[in-house]
Amino acid sequence: MEHIQNLFSEAFKLFALMTPPAVLSAFLSASKNYTSARKKAAARKTAVAVFIIGAVLYFFGNSIFSVFGFTLDAFRIGAGSLLFLTAVSLMNETAGQPVFLPDEDISVVPLAIPLCMGPASIGTVMVMGASACDAEQMFTGALALLAASLGIYATLHFSEAIKRVLGHTGIVVLSKLTGLLLAAIAAQVVFTGVKSFLR
Repeated sequence: MEHIQNLFSEAFKLFALMTPPAVLSAFLSASKNYTSARKKAAARKTAVAVFIIGAVLYFFGNSIFSVFGFTLDAFRIGAGSLLFLTAVSLMNETAGQPVFLPDEDISVVPLAIPLCMGPASIGTVMVMGASACDAEQMFTGALALLAASLGIYATLHFSEAIKRVLGHTGIVVLSKLTGLLLAAIAAQVVFTGVKSFLR
């Protein structure tokens, strides 16, 4: 039971880190002239790209730490700081949306990178992988990453339905709430890093 709770907790945290309201807003703006089939294909490609990028960082984060000589606690503090900046940007986000070219493939850039997997979420995924103590924790983290990627897919796949239910104002409010949640996660990550560093 505890493992299932950890899985859901990690999956929800990763999903929040991927800033789904910002991704949804950008997707709706870019796909106005898309056919239904193209929207579904873009949603699938985005989710696959997010999972592949996240999995590489998750499983090889330790190697990256070794190459550059980072300590895990220093990376926690840095990732938490970037995550806090992401939260602030969500809180200050205006209604204006970037302009996309009609034939531009938005799946990998900008949806997967940097909206879903920006500096803050990349740092958090790497810290999660480096913090895993055994194969069971690594497997749980990988499942959580898969679940979060599927959450992004569902968000984009049902983007029009979500837009009809929430409306523009609802999406903006959801973005602000996500910003508050990310700020809390950022504080926890930084405090953990500082506490461990001072020891």
